Amino acid sequence: MKQNGPYAEIIVDLTARRTDRVFHYAVPADLKDRVKPGSRVLVPFGGRRLAGYVVGFGFPERDVKVREIAGIIDEEPVLTGDLPEIARWMAESYLCSTAEAFGRIIAPRLAVKATREVKLLRPAFPDDKLQEVLSGLKHAPKQAAVLREALRGAGLTRKELAAAAQTSPATVDALVKAGLLEAKAVPPSGLPGGGSAAGSGMMPLLNPDQDKAVKEIAQAVAGGGFGAFLLYGVTGSGKTEVYLRAIASALAAGRQAVTLVPEISLTPQMIGLFRERFGALVAVLHSALAPGERYREWRRIKKGQAPVVLGTRSAVFAPMPGPGLFIIDEEHEPTYKQDDHIRYHAREVALKRAQLAGAVVVLGSATPSLESWLRAGRGGPYRLLRLPHRVDERPLPKVCVVDLRQEMKEGNRGIFSRALTSAVFERLGKGEQTLLFLNRRGYSTIVMCRECGLVLKCVRCDISLSYHLDGLLRCHYCNYTTDLPGLCPRCASRYIRHFGAGTQRVEEEARRTFPGARIMRMDSDSTSRKGSHERIFSAFRQGEADILIGTQMIAKGLDLPGITLVGVINADTTLHMPDFRAAERTFQLLTQVAGRTGRGELHGEVLVQTYCPEHYSITTASIHDCEGFYRSEMPVRRALGYPPYSHLARLLFTHDDEEELKKGAGLAKEILDKIVTEHDDLIDVLGPAPAPLSKIKGRFRWQLVVKGPRRSLLRDVIKESLEELQKLRPAFKPAINVDINPQGIL
Repeated sequence: MKQNGPYAEIIVDLTARRTDRVFHYAVPADLKDRVKPGSRVLVPFGGRRLAGYVVGFGFPERDVKVREIAGIIDEEPVLTGDLPEIARWMAESYLCSTAEAFGRIIAPRLAVKATREVKLLRPAFPDDKLQEVLSGLKHAPKQAAVLREALRGAGLTRKELAAAAQTSPATVDALVKAGLLEAKAVPPSGLPGGGSAAGSGMMPLLNPDQDKAVKEIAQAVAGGGFGAFLLYGVTGSGKTEVYLRAIASALAAGRQAVTLVPEISLTPQMIGLFRERFGALVAVLHSALAPGERYREWRRIKKGQAPVVLGTRSAVFAPMPGPGLFIIDEEHEPTYKQDDHIRYHAREVALKRAQLAGAVVVLGSATPSLESWLRAGRGGPYRLLRLPHRVDERPLPKVCVVDLRQEMKEGNRGIFSRALTSAVFERLGKGEQTLLFLNRRGYSTIVMCRECGLVLKCVRCDISLSYHLDGLLRCHYCNYTTDLPGLCPRCASRYIRHFGAGTQRVEEEARRTFPGARIMRMDSDSTSRKGSHERIFSAFRQGEADILIGTQMIAKGLDLPGITLVGVINADTTLHMPDFRAAERTFQLLTQVAGRTGRGELHGEVLVQTYCPEHYSITTASIHDCEGFYRSEMPVRRALGYPPYSHLARLLFTHDDEEELKKGAGLAKEILDKIVTEHDDLIDVLGPAPAPLSKIKGRFRWQLVVKGPRRSLLRDVIKESLEELQKLRPAFKPAINVDINPQGIL
């Protein structure tokens, strides 16, 4: 931030485009030593007082009356290091205001009250008494699990310890009451207590592939320049250990490291691993923390007390003074894309921060996104590292594909195929566990012929059509519509239906088919209460159920060694979603859910039920052939002009009056078409069309999808069109939200 004049240069906290610029304010004498670049201040603006961000010091460009800063909000700057530059980059890249970007970055700092003292729990008995204590808890396995986590020595809060042991805080309270755990109050600067960068205990031996990956990453970190790696490793190949060793190399170089995981549900087990290795150096950032907890961790990071940051998407904005390493675990996951307000992608932000800081980025996945795979190709900007084998040479599970068309021909119209039913009964007889997976998102059904497997698609976009309550089939990209046919266009069968079973129906059918089996379900309905996710996993891990039924939240990351069978109820629920990424999502989910079995001493098996057994996303997943999938999918994307060979943008229009909305979306289309003609005829504007979720909370939703070869050109065209639409207000009434390179179009 520049400082070459007496006047503070301030971005006022407003989202309007016309006010998204620097305003100059005089600094009162009593604030001279307190107002600094990165400070948050109060300023008069019109007839109001608003918050503002100091981005530098200078002189106004013209002779204008300069008003004084009214006050200071924070006693220390909240925007430090590379974060102001990241905010400006976000405003340009995602077409938001600079103030919105600042607000997103400093969100953890906005807590009014910070936690001044935190209680950490540790065992209240010596280590050599552990077996004696555990024998007394043989009928209380959850309490025993808590004690084992507490013995790691890192020191955890009540909630963190419960989450790490995958149980409820009430279990922790019971151990405190029994005198087996004791609480120690510490100031925030002492968190989490114990441990060191060197870690404690023996680290596992690396296999040759892990060792090669660690050495290459460490060498890049030590070099001090920007670098990006794609760590491609099969499920169970030990990617986490590579991450931990890479973080140690960053610490040895005097730098900080941030590791992102795609979902909060994955953080408890990662917290345990990270704090076991790095102890007091670890800070945790995610949205489930209370405001005071988030501020506490934010402050520790900013002061350099916690150089190891672990968290979900927003942790990419951690205020590290000298970042040297960014790790994105499961980098392919769409949850790294913010789905409201500023629709940033954490992977893109991490890469930009690394470029500014001269840091290294490691993108890890068993099923890398097509965008990352292309960039790791020959001559690409990413270096490819491979982990092709599971740890300890454990075999990948055997995958069998079940043709549901044949099941129907032979008289089985139920949810479970005969092969899956038999396999579940076999596991029940052996006392082993089964996972039944169905990724039923529930926003629309697909239309399919149950005789030949044909899925009806848009003639223009090659995207599956969605059935609507008005009886029409509609494409959510270009609004092509057609009637629901009475006969299949391919085989003339009358068995053409729109359908889709959910997890509740699967649970009901499972209880009828497998009487006496202990069954649990994990989906958004069953995990709506706080702590329910951890309780279900803990109970299942400890053998309190035989069958776990769930959606994608059970498909990745978590280690359940008791599972020897995975059944995918219907792979087609993702394969035929109205999205050009449907095949990619299907392959990734099948591969990830297959990775949940065979992680213990017993071998695993996977049964995939589908009406399209010949589709390449299913055939390649069945033989764990990731590169084979890319060879099939990449030509399709190239031919249709979809990412990674192009860029997309979605303009979402909302209004409570559908006629006004349709009129506004149509006007936006006219303006875009005119601007596109002036710029580049390679840009294609699709729509307008109703969004798949066409009405939310009383507001109707329509959208335009813009497709082009270069992101910068796409951004310029949309920015110009937004400026033209702004001139038409108030006649132009819909609200507009822009999503650059969307991960979905719901």
